[in-house]
Amino acid sequence: MTITVADLQAGLPNADAAALFDSLPGVGVDDVLGQWRGSEAPTGHPLDGFLAVSGWYGKRFDDADHVHPLLFGTPGSLFPVNPGAMPLQTLVKFGARLPRPKIPGVGVGFALARTRRHRARLRRVEYRGVVSTSMVYDQLPIIDHFRALDQNTLFGAMDVRGSTEPYFFLLERDW
Repeated sequence: MTITVADLQAGLPNADAAALFDSLPGVGVDDVLGQWRGSEAPTGHPLDGFLAVSGWYGKRFDDADHVHPLLFGTPGSLFPVNPGAMPLQTLVKFGARLPRPKIPGVGVGFALARTRRHRARLRRVEYRGVVSTSMVYDQLPIIDHFRALDQNTLFGAMDVRGSTEPYFFLLERDW
């Protein structure tokens, strides 16, 4: 059975997402360069639902040392956000108990955290037994690990210090 992006966006148990992630091949740094549109792969993680309603667009990898880990807005008006200005640790710790915003596009408030500086780097890291390209945040104890779902789709696992399981997400090549 082939798992599609729509299947993952519909959600699956964390153990199934982890098994799929573990079965996928790693990617090289050159394989991920460019801009990517992101979406969630809900698994019951405390962060499920927050990115979907925040206005998060995706990520941009300019080169190994210059990464915008959080892009917000809409095509034509995207802007990078400083992840150090976001309460990610609080969301991981209390996320399941926090109310989700009811109005899409609340990411407009993230405009206050705009940045021109790149806030992450790409490195080859072993995670769950496979060496692959990973994104290391400059200011946060977070590493996003990437595996190839297909040539233009990455399956990501966000490894957050203090979280017992990864938060899964998808990136689809934008350019």
